[in-house]
Amino acid sequence: MDARSTLKALGANTKGLTGTDAYAMVVINKNNADLIAENIGNAIAVALEEIGLAAERYAKENLTKNKSVDTGRLRNSVTHAINMDEKAVYVGTNVEYGPYVELGTSRSRAKPYLQPAAEQHEKTYKAILKRHMSGN
Repeated sequence: MDARSTLKALGANTKGLTGTDAYAMVVINKNNADLIAENIGNAIAVALEEIGLAAERYAKENLTKNKSVDTGRLRNSVTHAINMDEKAVYVGTNVEYGPYVELGTSRSRAKPYLQPAAEQHEKTYKAILKRHMSGN
């Protein structure tokens, strides 16, 4: 098989090449699938971290807007965790009364701060992910 036929078999565009040009070309055939997968994984991890920080900020702002801040303990406890196996970010608190503020009780009305942080900013989170996946 001559150089031009080899290039065509590899999917190279040989239009406009002379026989001499084809012989002078060097073809490097390397599988970069692992590197690409690693870069995609890194982009997802960075995007999830940014999304987690944004969601934390929105949840804390919601607590302030809802007038749910007395000592600041709940607001200061809002944090996030990333699960790369699930490609997910979780935002929440370990303060025992956090669910009562979010969901309410028989004696106090609900003052949601986590659910609105997730639902009302979906477009922002998608934009963050899209930006990181496009390499920007």
